[in-house]
Amino acid sequence: MSDNRSNQQILFLTDEQLRLGIEAMFFAYKGFTSDPDKILENYSYGRAHHRAIHFINQYPETTVNNLLDILGVTKQSLNRVLKTLVADELVNVSIGKNDRRKRNLSLTDKGRMLEKDLSTAQRNRMRLAYKAAGPDAVSGFRTVLDYIIQPNYPKIDGNNAPNEKKRK
Repeated sequence: MSDNRSNQQILFLTDEQLRLGIEAMFFAYKGFTSDPDKILENYSYGRAHHRAIHFINQYPETTVNNLLDILGVTKQSLNRVLKTLVADELVNVSIGKNDRRKRNLSLTDKGRMLEKDLSTAQRNRMRLAYKAAGPDAVSGFRTVLDYIIQPNYPKIDGNNAPNEKKRK
């Protein structure tokens, strides 16, 4: 019975409770990115570099166009980041096997080492938070994030890479 009552209370959050949730998201993001930011400083990289490294690692041989779609950035912005990562020998660019116009991206050994350092720092922070919150909170948190990312849209399956847009 009390479980049902707490669920009903969530349906009627006040503006103040929502404001506090928004504020908590800002501070959570600050905490979540603080450890990688310290690592990235050693390379004079920023969060755009981190996001590119993360998704290139997550989806090896992804194309530049697919990465543009995932990150939602301009071609100019992504090219600036990729140019640096390629020059620093963290990312390989290869010609597509089926379509020579496409450029596939993958991390070098050096890039995988940096990605591992960055993701380990974030996994450690998330592991502590998830452990403190408990299993029900982990599932609920993922649901909240899915709906913040894209309301009324099929939820992200962590096992599948985003599909490239079909171009004719």
